[in-house]
Amino acid sequence: MELDTSTQCTALEPPESSLEQAPEQLSSASGAPAPSPALTPEPIEPQVLWAEEAPGPEEVAMPDYLVSALLAPSRATLRLIRFFMWILVYWGACLAALVYLAKALGHVLRHPGRGCCGQPHRNAPSCLQDPCYGQHHFLHLKTSGLRLHYVSRGQGPLMLLLHGFPQIWFSWRYQLMEFHHDFCVVALDLRGYGSSDSPTNLSSYTIDALTTDIKDAIEALGYSKCVLVAHDWGGILAWNFSIYYPDLVERLVVVNAAPMFVYQEYALHHPSQLLRSGYVFLFQLPWLPEKLLSISDFQILKDTMTHPMTGIHGLTDDELEAFLFSFTQNQGLAGPLNYYRNLFSHFPLEPQELTTPTLLLWGEKDPYLESGLVDSISKHFVPGRLLSYVLPDAGHWIPQAQPEQMHHYMWAFLRRFKV
Repeated sequence: MELDTSTQCTALEPPESSLEQAPEQLSSASGAPAPSPALTPEPIEPQVLWAEEAPGPEEVAMPDYLVSALLAPSRATLRLIRFFMWILVYWGACLAALVYLAKALGHVLRHPGRGCCGQPHRNAPSCLQDPCYGQHHFLHLKTSGLRLHYVSRGQGPLMLLLHGFPQIWFSWRYQLMEFHHDFCVVALDLRGYGSSDSPTNLSSYTIDALTTDIKDAIEALGYSKCVLVAHDWGGILAWNFSIYYPDLVERLVVVNAAPMFVYQEYALHHPSQLLRSGYVFLFQLPWLPEKLLSISDFQILKDTMTHPMTGIHGLTDDELEAFLFSFTQNQGLAGPLNYYRNLFSHFPLEPQELTTPTLLLWGEKDPYLESGLVDSISKHFVPGRLLSYVLPDAGHWIPQAQPEQMHHYMWAFLRRFKV
């Protein structure tokens, strides 16, 4: 079933010029009576008056060559910073590639029957079509023209759910069942994931393009604002969206994700965080990450989600296949990895003030992100707008591994602000 919506914007007519009333306004301001209409001179055309006046000092344009000369040192410094940044990024990528190559080789030796390259899985698991999670639809994005798949359940205010990597809409199955009595809960397959369109070019996965997708999705669903709930990569996009489209976000719930500028600031002072993010550097390389992740029937991805210490506890084989299925298809990993390949394109980033009322949930045992990021995020918030909780027994996958705790904090947050 497809849902096509369109939004019509009506331009407002500019107000009538009030130059004819200027003499009356001046007389009223000075306390003198207004002249009679017969004695009122014809109004002078403002264009003629301005053309005859000599330009003031502030109106003299600075020559282009002088502007370029003044900006040249800053531009040169920025290019130098970016040059050394990319040297460090690719140096880290080579080290990470050696580590993951050793992991992939180990999987091949332990499971020689699986082969060196993953094969596309033929049949999608039945749990992806379970009606208890909601109905499947598609929407069309106004800006890009792409088609996104989503699952929705319930009626009321919009609660929009944004997943991370390596996930799809299915990562929100517990939230779809929990909040549908009070909200229209919508779990998207982000661009490049699941059944949504997957452009092949790298430029289709910039932060700006992905942020615009969220705005277009809200409008295509027929809403003017939403409660935005996001995890991992979805959280990165949600932070960015709340900064540039604050009027569209009623409330924000983020799980284990930091704004890009906060991550940049924190990582520069905490090298240990860079070690935890080794996979980010690996994903900067072309084609090699796709090959490594697919070796031995995508065993690295399986380990990421099922590891006994850092994975999702209680994940069944059918649920694991629900996540893996779209990644096993032809070029199924290219789009998701292109998210990472655009991460450093805007470095260095300027700090931003965060104003949207936000609930931040963080797993203390997250192997990829340090808990110190929570304090760094709070420093950029307007006082009274952030509620943050570090869950001591939780890891990275809170929406699936600790859904009851997440729902408890979410209901308290939403009722407090009476969404």
